[in-house]
Amino acid sequence: MKLLMLYASAGGGHKKAAEVVKSYLQEQDPSHQILLVDTLKEVNWLADKFCCDGYQLVAKYAPGIFGAFYKTADKESSLADLVPTLTARMSRKLLPLIRQFQPDVILTTYHFSAQMVSHLKGTGQIRTPLVSIITDYGPHRAWISPHVDAYVVSDSGMIEKLMARGVPQAIIHPFGIPVESKFFRKQDTRNLRLHIGLDPQLPTLLFMAGSFGVRSVRRIYQEISELSDPLQCIVITGRNKTLYQQFQQLAARSPHDTKLVYFTAHVDRYMHASDLLLTKPGGLTLSESLASNLPLAVFGAIPGQEEDNEQFLLQHNMAVSIQENTCAATVSSLLRNPGRLAAMKNACKAFDKSDCASNICSLLKKLAESSGNSR
Repeated sequence: MKLLMLYASAGGGHKKAAEVVKSYLQEQDPSHQILLVDTLKEVNWLADKFCCDGYQLVAKYAPGIFGAFYKTADKESSLADLVPTLTARMSRKLLPLIRQFQPDVILTTYHFSAQMVSHLKGTGQIRTPLVSIITDYGPHRAWISPHVDAYVVSDSGMIEKLMARGVPQAIIHPFGIPVESKFFRKQDTRNLRLHIGLDPQLPTLLFMAGSFGVRSVRRIYQEISELSDPLQCIVITGRNKTLYQQFQQLAARSPHDTKLVYFTAHVDRYMHASDLLLTKPGGLTLSESLASNLPLAVFGAIPGQEEDNEQFLLQHNMAVSIQENTCAATVSSLLRNPGRLAAMKNACKAFDKSDCASNICSLLKKLAESSGNSR
């Protein structure tokens, strides 16, 4: 099978979802030919800067503006009508790539990528089956395109929401958002904590700042440090050297043992070693946490898709929402109520999407075969 995978660098989740599917397919059959392409970099450098760098700047420094933009684009408006017009124009830059590679199936993990391919299908320039993975936990108008052959969504609750937007139920597949298989593998919590250098018996809190939660995670850590509850912490700062240095000072003053981690390729180990994750509700981190059966305490949701993510978690009892100045009391209440924390963990466990990659790959093969394009 020849598979063209289109993503964008607007956050890490879109590319990561594509990479997970690619890795699974190649493990199953190395003969698959898979081409992974950053759509916006391929078609228009200005669109790439606006949608990726611009998104990060606005979401970080003016989240209210981003939220207003997000909501306006999700309803009948001139903005909502403008976006498909622009992606239709950019789609012609994708056509040479598609014709040269001649894929059996096209898989997108970014809404504008799906819009471009949908336009090419609608105008008869290509006939390749199109699969769109929606990498959010709530619906949005931008994800809906008229010539998508299959949607892969986060859970069954999305089916009714997409149907309300005109998507036929038969093409909606609640397989989940692709996550690396290591997050689904059960690991021994005691041994992991010993290996990390932490007490195997103490409740363990994992802090992850993400790209936009730097200031909040510092303050929340400081508030948690004032708790008298027995606990220990893991803090992952990513590639943020300044944040790492700041946490070195904070951890030195904290009465609670803290394992400070710079960039790591083993986030799964730290998740499996923890009892609660404190983070912003970004889609990738959220999905990895659920796969690890790790309840969340979420803060600082960016208006838009992160608010949808947070609402999904709260509705399914997988998380609590925390605010600065009151987060310590909320976390303390959880630690003193192990039954509630266990119920949240069980809710995460019940949300089992460990067959996600397998189901997506079966769907891709089925579409390729039904269209007569399978090789």
